[in-house]
Amino acid sequence: MAGTTTADINDLLPQIVAEAQFQAEERSIMRGLVKNFVLPPNSGKTLLVPVWDKMTAGTWTEGEEIANSTATTAGTTLTVTPIALRTLATDFAVQSAATNVVADLGRLFGEAIARKIDTDLTAKFASFTTNVVGSSTSTITAADVFKAVTLLRNQGVQSEQIACVLHPSIAYDLKAALTTSGNTPYVAGAYGDVANEAMRMGYVGMLAGVPVFETSNMANTGTAGDFKGGVFMRDSLALAVMKDINIETQRRASYAGTDIVATAYYATGVIQETYGVQMLFDSSIL
Repeated sequence: MAGTTTADINDLLPQIVAEAQFQAEERSIMRGLVKNFVLPPNSGKTLLVPVWDKMTAGTWTEGEEIANSTATTAGTTLTVTPIALRTLATDFAVQSAATNVVADLGRLFGEAIARKIDTDLTAKFASFTTNVVGSSTSTITAADVFKAVTLLRNQGVQSEQIACVLHPSIAYDLKAALTTSGNTPYVAGAYGDVANEAMRMGYVGMLAGVPVFETSNMANTGTAGDFKGGVFMRDSLALAVMKDINIETQRRASYAGTDIVATAYYATGVIQETYGVQMLFDSSIL
C-alpha cells in the first residue's frame, strides 16, 4: 500500500497554517511592541494613520464663551507590500518524515515571516533622527538607556509604554557594563538586582523602568559591529496587516513533489518619529 505523499498534503494545510501563524506571532519580538492595524479586504493597499497634535487646556471665565481650540492632524501613509517564500516538499521527504512534516513546515514558514517582520520594523529605528543616543564609536552603558527613557518621559510618555530593543552584540556590552566595574567583577553597588539578574540569567530584563529586548533580526549600519537599536513607545511605529500568513500548494509531478507557498501582505511605518530614540552603538566583540 502506498504511503502518504504530498498529493495528500492539502489535508494538512490548516495545521501548517496554524503552526506558521503561531510561530510568526511568538517569534516576532517587534510585533507586540508596536501599534497594530488590520486592513479590511478590498480597501486598497495603503492606510492613512492620523497623527493628532497635542492640545492645551486653559482657564476660562464663568459666563463667557470658552475659547475655541483647533485640533490639527497630520498623517502617515502605510503602503502594503507582499512577501512570500516557497519550498518544494518531495514525496520521499514527506513519506520518510510524515509525523514531523506539519510542525516542521509550519515552524520554518512562521519563523521566516517573523524574521522578516522584525527586520522591517527594526530598520525603522534609523528614522528616529530627532533623538539619537550614542555613536558608531561608543559602546552602550546603562546611563545611555536612562538618557533615552528620559528624552521620551520629557514628552509626557509613561515608562510602561516604552520598550528598548537592541542587537545581542550591543546588549552584551550593556550586560557587561552592569556586571563589571572596569576590570573588577561587580559585587555590589548601584545596579544591585539588575546586575545579579544579568549575571544569573544572561539578560537585563527591566532597566530604567522599561523592558529590554534582544533580537538579531537587525541589519548593521554597513560597518561591522555597528547597530541601530531603539527605545520607543508603542505609538511611534506601526504594523498594518492586510493578510496574515496564507499557505497553498501546487503539485510538481516532474519533481515528484509539491510546491508549498506562503504569502503575507503587510506594511510597516513610522507614526510618531519623536516618540522614538535611536540607539547607535558599536559592539566591542565584533
